[in-house]
Amino acid sequence: MLDVCLLGTGGMMPLPYRALTSLMLRYNGMSVLVDCGEGTQVSVRQQGWSVKPIDVICFTHYHADHISGLPGLLLTLGNAERTEPITMIGPKRLEKVVNSLRVIAPELPFEIKFIELDKSEDTFTFNGLKINAFKVNHNVTCYGYSFEIERAGKFNPERAKSQEIPLQYWGRLQKGEIIEEDGKVYTPDMVLGEVRKGIKLTYCTDTRPTDGIVKNAKGSDLFICEGMYGESDKLVKAKENKHMTFYEAADLAKQAEVNELWLTHYSPSLVRPQDYKDEVRKIFSSTVIPKDRRTTTLVFEEENV
Repeated sequence: MLDVCLLGTGGMMPLPYRALTSLMLRYNGMSVLVDCGEGTQVSVRQQGWSVKPIDVICFTHYHADHISGLPGLLLTLGNAERTEPITMIGPKRLEKVVNSLRVIAPELPFEIKFIELDKSEDTFTFNGLKINAFKVNHNVTCYGYSFEIERAGKFNPERAKSQEIPLQYWGRLQKGEIIEEDGKVYTPDMVLGEVRKGIKLTYCTDTRPTDGIVKNAKGSDLFICEGMYGESDKLVKAKENKHMTFYEAADLAKQAEVNELWLTHYSPSLVRPQDYKDEVRKIFSSTVIPKDRRTTTLVFEEENV
């Protein structure tokens, strides 16, 4: 299962009732943070979660509202005597940007590993969580991310017996191992059924709509997407500043056939985003207009009964 918390829903600047956009995921004993705007730590604490298990931080881009909370977060982790390395993923210049911010956090007891994105798409796996980064369309280089937990086919003991596969190999094959013993080769596909539906979450913000977003969000259990403006007369402004309206995000969700859409990154001028709920749901009925710290747990299909 994948725990999800949209720590903040605001764009550009924090408000007393709305923190800057940031996302936190928990899976298999580790946490992943996406973006780290001013006040991210406060939202984590208000949610009752901890920053200590954060092993990976993904950055969409380097505008201040998405990264200015990083020095404080690093200091907190350092003061907690963390020694395990942290991996950071982001567009080119990531190491330069982070080291510039570290002028006020120069000494840390842990290593920072940098992965700088220079392709239109790239994929990494951490502790069983697959992370796919894909370029979007903002006024600076910006990426969206998909997070997937893949799921192998169900183990079929009858198939294993019919092929006379020794019992002591069953567990290893079920875990995906290939076994060579006594001149014979045993592969997982000999005992596993068809691959089952896993868990998928897609997150993108600060972008115009693109075909790449639809492609990468396809079939997501949860799609968290920028909705900068709810007002119908803000489309021109959205295009000028390379942002999206609620309605454009809903259209992407519809095209990608996702299960649920959460909007985020609201403009500071958008005081009551809930006022536009009915209109957005005419485009995509499973749209949520969340407040800060909206949380859910995504589970495998058979468990969600």
